[in-house]
Amino acid sequence: MDIVVANESHFKYAEIISDTITESAKVRGTGIARRTPEYIIKRLQNGNAIIALDGDKFAGFCYIEVWGNKDFVANSGLIVHPDYRNQGLAKQIKKAVFDLSRKKFPDAKIFGITTGLAVMKMNYELGYKPVTFSELTDDPEFWKGCQTCKNFDILTRTEKKMCLCTGMLYDPKSKKQEPEKLNKKAFQRLKSIKEHLFLKKKDK
Repeated sequence: MDIVVANESHFKYAEIISDTITESAKVRGTGIARRTPEYIIKRLQNGNAIIALDGDKFAGFCYIEVWGNKDFVANSGLIVHPDYRNQGLAKQIKKAVFDLSRKKFPDAKIFGITTGLAVMKMNYELGYKPVTFSELTDDPEFWKGCQTCKNFDILTRTEKKMCLCTGMLYDPKSKKQEPEKLNKKAFQRLKSIKEHLFLKKKDK
């Protein structure tokens, strides 16, 4: 398995990357915004993405987005093809894109929003901390990316203060980034409370 920084030679994988993200969004039902092949190509050509390949076969992907005059970067679109799941590949890709972010943007805060406990655990192990959305970038273009998520109406109703996703942040200027043990039960309970609260409001 090769896990490398993507470039123009990987344009041919843009469609399968887009399709894999779309299918995962359907299966999970929340937390993944759709991305077009054209959108993926832009990330492939600027050296801000990691792609995993098994020979010539697509296996996984994640990309970097830069916000707020390079004050913030997001590691987004983490995806593993169904044929390669449950093998620890997502964790390897996540570490590779995190290391690339630290190398290219050493002073930037690295953040992400997710509903997935597996991604939360990976973030914890890299030194991320859970934060409120107000501590993330206020760049409107970032939040526009949530428009294709089925829960975008929740984000709109709360004026971008919260959603079913949890915000997580790595701040390189913190005194020490100590990874913590993820309390899965606590996060599952938080997710259940959020879902109950927002669905109840939606039904009114």
